[in-house]
Amino acid sequence: MLSLSGLKGFFNNAKNNLADSVKRFKNKEFLDAVIAGCVLVAAADGHIDSAEKTKMMGFIQRSEELKVFETSKVIERFNHFTENFGFDHTIGKAEAYKAIMKMRSNREAARVVVSVCCAIGMADGSFDEKEKEVVRGICKEIGIEPSEFQL
Repeated sequence: MLSLSGLKGFFNNAKNNLADSVKRFKNKEFLDAVIAGCVLVAAADGHIDSAEKTKMMGFIQRSEELKVFETSKVIERFNHFTENFGFDHTIGKAEAYKAIMKMRSNREAARVVVSVCCAIGMADGSFDEKEKEVVRGICKEIGIEPSEFQL
């Protein structure tokens, strides 16, 4: 079991390589999968409040990984997925997983999606158990061992 500082070190090292990995998969399906994962992590506690939206949007706009995408497109997709959660949590979750599942056949892209989700979880300095459980669920859905990400 890694300590909190060990876990942060693991994610910091992974994050350093993430921006280059994201560039290789710059397309709408990949963007949707990444944003859907981000929204799932934000909704880990059962809802997405305005503070979480603000935090997520701030991360997305500052993210080295997501700078490869047009900011307006990232915001549009973020709003799309959060609106689904706002309408109905179950529908929002299903739509997010549907987008993520499109990465299942591309193992490398799927791993990058999970890496970005981990970075989102750590964005506030605390990757809590609910957020980790969401990322474990994403791993399960796309056929990746959570242990690859120290989860």
